[in-house]
Amino acid sequence: MNTIRVLVADDQPLIRAGLVALLNATDGMCATGEAGTGDRAVHLAAEQRPDVILMDIRMPGMDGIAATREILRAAGAAPPRIIILTTFDLPVYIYTALGEGAAGFLLKDTPPDRIVSAVRAVAAGDMLIAPRITRDLVETYAHHHRTAPSRHDHPGLDVLTPRETDVLELVGRGLTNAEIATHLVLSEATVKTHVKRLMNKLALTSRAQAVVTAYESGLITPGGPPRP
Repeated sequence: MNTIRVLVADDQPLIRAGLVALLNATDGMCATGEAGTGDRAVHLAAEQRPDVILMDIRMPGMDGIAATREILRAAGAAPPRIIILTTFDLPVYIYTALGEGAAGFLLKDTPPDRIVSAVRAVAAGDMLIAPRITRDLVETYAHHHRTAPSRHDHPGLDVLTPRETDVLELVGRGLTNAEIATHLVLSEATVKTHVKRLMNKLALTSRAQAVVTAYESGLITPGGPPRP
């Protein structure tokens, strides 16, 4: 099994030291480095090419969301999976981070064993947050910050096939691949292929970002019924 290489970015030295110690003490993981600012995190991410980044949302200078955006923009075809660390569980932070391509988020008081599990999960390509929780967060924020969204806001959705559009809507509604397969009477492997293709076409870096896109495009209206 390959070792999961993790970069730790947090402006609090004690938190950084604790996370580094936890990672280095866990089989199959290692800390590649630590950063106390967003700018430093961007530099180390480009230099070290970690598999996963634990990213504080509030740091001096460039914050964690801006650093996430810059890291993923520069990463090319093999971006790291970024977990946002925060003491703030407000939907605005989570919504914005997921929209920038973060794989999910963790509160800083998360127990060590759950942090380890989270790193393993995102390294394997999974979302950190359960899809339905992500959906609820996006619905809550979108409901209070958008008015009458329209699919014309994102003409890029026109590049999707009708089936890919169906899959994107169901991803946005929080269904797993297995549930989508059942709903559309497809194999799970076929659903995975559709998800991969639609994410490539829309330049999305995570399933969480696909959820955000489904709402921001107007494909799903917060609180609205499924498309016929």
